[in-house]
Amino acid sequence: MLAAPSSVPRVAASAAPPQPSRTDGGGRGDRSDDPPRGIRWRSPLDGEPDVGRSFAPPLHPWLRGHRGVDLKARTGQPVHAAGPGTVRYAGRLADRGVVSIVHTGGLRTTYLPVRPMVRPGQRVTPETVIGVVEDHPAHCPATCLHWGLISDRYLDPLLLLARGQVRLLPRWSALIGPATTPPQGP
Repeated sequence: MLAAPSSVPRVAASAAPPQPSRTDGGGRGDRSDDPPRGIRWRSPLDGEPDVGRSFAPPLHPWLRGHRGVDLKARTGQPVHAAGPGTVRYAGRLADRGVVSIVHTGGLRTTYLPVRPMVRPGQRVTPETVIGVVEDHPAHCPATCLHWGLISDRYLDPLLLLARGQVRLLPRWSALIGPATTPPQGP
């Protein structure tokens, strides 16, 4: 029995998958959750962030989750870029205003619902007002700004605002105290 010829083009088995470019918001490569050093990050809204709904990543990429934080806001409130970068998208998406910014290290931040005041390709700084908060009752019970952060996976954008570094001690130190030398292996 002969198989019918396929109209699907074949790809050579040795072809390497395309690598993300620095401008497409692809993965950072180092899989670190630490934001790039030397960059000044800020909350997209003036003042300390007032979180209405926290980051709740799904166990698997295809499951439900909350891939960002919802910051309590007022309709018309100015929204700033969280850090320096280049606007990747500014416009309507799924019936709401969205701005997406690519930053150094392959990080990408997203802001919605906003009325964009920037355009794709525009360079922005933390002082740049990228838009104003729009009312979108389908997303939050009260007006909010959804702020997202993605690298090769979704991250908690509040990590960008961390003051200093958080270091986790090895599990054994919680049991015997941090001043004790670690147990030696065989």
